[in-house]
Amino acid sequence: MPQTPAFVATQWPAVQTTDALWVRQLVLHHLRCFAEARLDLAPGINVITGPNGAGKTSLLEAVYLLSHGHSFRAGGPQALLRRGAEALDVFAELLRAGSSHRLGLGRRSGHWEARLDGRDVALAELLGQCAVVCFEPGSHALISGPPEERRRFMDWGVFHVEPSFLGHWRRYRRALEQRNALLRHGVIADGEYRPWEESMGETAALLDQARVRYLEALQKPLTRLLDRLIPELGCVELRYRRGWPADSELAAYLAASRLTDQQRGHTSAGSHRAVWSIHFAAAPQREHLSRGQEKLVALACLLAQAAVHAEHAGFWPIIAFDDLASELDRDHQRMVVDQLLACGAQVLVTGTEIPDALSTRTTRRFHVEQGGRVQLIQ
Repeated sequence: MPQTPAFVATQWPAVQTTDALWVRQLVLHHLRCFAEARLDLAPGINVITGPNGAGKTSLLEAVYLLSHGHSFRAGGPQALLRRGAEALDVFAELLRAGSSHRLGLGRRSGHWEARLDGRDVALAELLGQCAVVCFEPGSHALISGPPEERRRFMDWGVFHVEPSFLGHWRRYRRALEQRNALLRHGVIADGEYRPWEESMGETAALLDQARVRYLEALQKPLTRLLDRLIPELGCVELRYRRGWPADSELAAYLAASRLTDQQRGHTSAGSHRAVWSIHFAAAPQREHLSRGQEKLVALACLLAQAAVHAEHAGFWPIIAFDDLASELDRDHQRMVVDQLLACGAQVLVTGTEIPDALSTRTTRRFHVEQGGRVQLIQ
């Protein structure tokens, strides 16, 4: 893999790594419109063109599944299956710093199955090996959508840079589920609730600390990116609420809230209710942003997330753009492409045609025909 310099400080933060994650080979069976597809991808920029509906987005979706365990498109896992198929599989050879791993993700009988280097593993172990950030037509929901979108974005980022986060989150979720079960059954005994509320309090404090650290790390590259992409919005500020009152210990707050929560049938406070939001000096409310500005802010968040990953994990994640030409104007396309070329990340781009910003660049190009046939162009 060619060694390329990191972004200069006036663009992205000076990340002390030239390493990058990349998928060398991608194979999929019975995903969306594809009976089978195989791509040998390059470490730099890969462009996938073809008519609308041919399946370009599904190829990005396959790589994204290996990193997130779900699609960025609407619909549940069943929508991923090719019509008439009972199972789907995605395989990839993943390279970084000269080492390689073989990843396999299958969906059958309503469950995900994960394999890493030939052995069965938990889904989380597989997802921890592959990091993909994706900018696509629905990405503006990161800014304009419900809090769950931003919480998922934040926690994915923390999961990849803080190894202990997943264990704390699992412990918290188990305690939350047990407390919710007690609430639904109308249990009133203090001794039944206390162990789960104490467990939630202990793990929530650790989750909260990890999230705060992550958002603090995100602020710097995000500010620099937004200064270049939409400087007219002024200074940016990330605001975070942890999910329960700042002046309370969670365990004590939950104990005091049992009656109210019993009436609601669920736990109304805790780490599962944490939210973060983005505010600008010239547009203090998100309703003040146009749809185009929402897209650029979402793009900046995703690219800042990639930079934080590179800084803390030591390598750049894979960066995907679905329909780049229709989502960004030419100037913003060129700005983003120039910076991505500088960092050395593997980039996957789709479009009905080669985007203007890539027309004179060295890329590996694929064409997808109706019916799911993928052809290497160069």
